[in-house]
Amino acid sequence: MIIFGSTLSPFVRKTAAFVREKAPASDLQPTGIPNPSPEFCAASPFRKMPAFQDGDYCLADSSAICHYVDAQYPEPQLIPAEPRARGKVIWFDEFSDTIMAACGTKMFFNRIVAPRFMGRPGDETIAQAAERDELPPILDYVETVVPDGDGYLAGDTLTLADIAVASPFVNLSHLAIELDSSLHPKTFAYVQRILSRPSFAPLVEKEIAFLEKTAPQPQPQPA
Repeated sequence: MIIFGSTLSPFVRKTAAFVREKAPASDLQPTGIPNPSPEFCAASPFRKMPAFQDGDYCLADSSAICHYVDAQYPEPQLIPAEPRARGKVIWFDEFSDTIMAACGTKMFFNRIVAPRFMGRPGDETIAQAAERDELPPILDYVETVVPDGDGYLAGDTLTLADIAVASPFVNLSHLAIELDSSLHPKTFAYVQRILSRPSFAPLVEKEIAFLEKTAPQPQPQPA
């Protein structure tokens, strides 16, 4: 199995962590953008990442890929069959993709992607508005739904819900937006626990190393 994309994207990171939890061997490959590879284009006709290839089967969209992998490799089951648990998983996956990631992208794109990888300034006004107006209610909501102790979002075991919700928090960390353990203690503990899993931790370590390597170097000051 091949996953195309960069795990700096919360969607790619979610997909890669999900596949790692299922345990089959997989290969993470870049898209080749701005000159996308033919393999990536075949798997993702609109050039959105992640894309996915399993033998001669290709698919795009992180949620579609996760549903395919869960059906193809039934153990451990990460998308439950029980109706209420499945409903929660679908909701939290959608919440992460359309609300959490949308907010995070406004900050991550304008503060890191645009200036560092596209050679143009980002719009700090958009980033500030997202951090000020959109992020706090998201964090407040997550604090009301994450479990105490060692629990999970949709049942007694890890599911796609946990993987999806935890993934965008990595981008906040890359932006040096740290969770306040006094304001959101349950969220702080929960995110730390999910992101420390072997499915996530090596991915995050590589991202940190890459961002450190590509960080702008301070310019020498004139004497």
